[in-house]
Amino acid sequence: MLGKYNIQKLLSFGRKLGPEPRAIITNTGWLFADQILRLGIGLAVGIWIARYLGAQQFGLFNYVTAFVALFSPFATLGLDSVTVRHLVLHSWDQEQILGTAFWLKLFGGVISFLLAVGSICLLRHDEKLTIWLVASLAAAGIFLAFDTINLWFQSQMQSKYPVFSKNIAFVLITLLKIALITIQAPLIVFAWMTLAELALSAVSLVIVYRIKGHSLCLWRWSFPIAKALFKESWPLIFSSFAVIIYMKIDQIMLGEMVGNKAVGIYSAAARISEVWYFIPMVIASSISPSIFAAKETNEALYYRRIEQLLRILALLSIVIALPMTFLSEIIITMLFGKEYAEAGQVLSIHIWASLFVFMGIGTSSWFIAQGLTHLSMYRTLLGAITNVLLNLFLIPAYSGTGAAIATVISYALSGFFIHAAHKKTQEIFRIQINSLLFFRL
Repeated sequence: MLGKYNIQKLLSFGRKLGPEPRAIITNTGWLFADQILRLGIGLAVGIWIARYLGAQQFGLFNYVTAFVALFSPFATLGLDSVTVRHLVLHSWDQEQILGTAFWLKLFGGVISFLLAVGSICLLRHDEKLTIWLVASLAAAGIFLAFDTINLWFQSQMQSKYPVFSKNIAFVLITLLKIALITIQAPLIVFAWMTLAELALSAVSLVIVYRIKGHSLCLWRWSFPIAKALFKESWPLIFSSFAVIIYMKIDQIMLGEMVGNKAVGIYSAAARISEVWYFIPMVIASSISPSIFAAKETNEALYYRRIEQLLRILALLSIVIALPMTFLSEIIITMLFGKEYAEAGQVLSIHIWASLFVFMGIGTSSWFIAQGLTHLSMYRTLLGAITNVLLNLFLIPAYSGTGAAIATVISYALSGFFIHAAHKKTQEIFRIQINSLLFFRL
């Protein structure tokens, strides 16, 4: 009787919610389902691959992944959140917005590929395997242009459709990776699987977009829209570069200063730590359309939604970080094996970067809505510079542990403390401080 009463009470509460909150909750649920599926299956298979390859080859693969990521901002051009905002505010002009964003991202993907391959040829011209790995992973970025379809579904709060279609590709490729492990396939084949997954995801997105009654043939290029999108997104491009630098430069610097095995050890810890980063991304991407809409109509509601978002994200990050700190060595040894035991200490430090990552992602909607994307660029640039300088001093002395310390400090500076230094960002700093006062929940 009690269970039946609780279910009826929950259903009654759901009916009392307006259409917008219900849409947000449903959309967030689908995005969480997507990421939890990828988290569970992807992490398990990723750990299996790490055990199969060993720390040396696993380190090389992560070095290459980090190297390619340095050029990935050219593939996205900072257009994702800006495009969603334009789709929400200018729904009557969707075909031109989508078409323009698609062609910009396609062009950016080609540029990203050429720059990545050209750079690795100059840096490691005598390592053919490394060059082929970079070429395979960089080519995958070209297919990111088709993720423009996903942006339309986000703007409509209908993420269940791209979630379903993209996970078909994910599951198929995951099964192939398992088969590759069993037949002891070489490292390069696993890079090809990344390319194949993004290609299949692109095809599945086109199909589901067509099923919903839409067509890419209606998308049109518009120079004025391109100019408007790029005017808002160009600071985000530099911000993305800065983010990638202080998220991936540690692995590149470890590879150059210590060796591929050190990258493998560090990457094992970072994989466990960073796997939680999908949480703020899912929540923020679902709530950001309602934040943008509130900005146009109700300033008090706008700030209330931002503070609620940051409070939830801060609480979640601490709930994750605390147990990880004390169980890090047990978790690493149990998952990756004794070869990766040194990653336990790295994880106990690196996991605290999640607090500032969650907070930083939560403030992104505020920077966009306020038209302060240029300040967002400066904060991430400062974080990137700080991380590089700290790595130069800490990696030679402490290897992966030093890189983890550098990561936490740089994230804290760029995602939190720097907001107190500028007059225009002191308001968001105040909201961040309030969000840490959990007793007000």
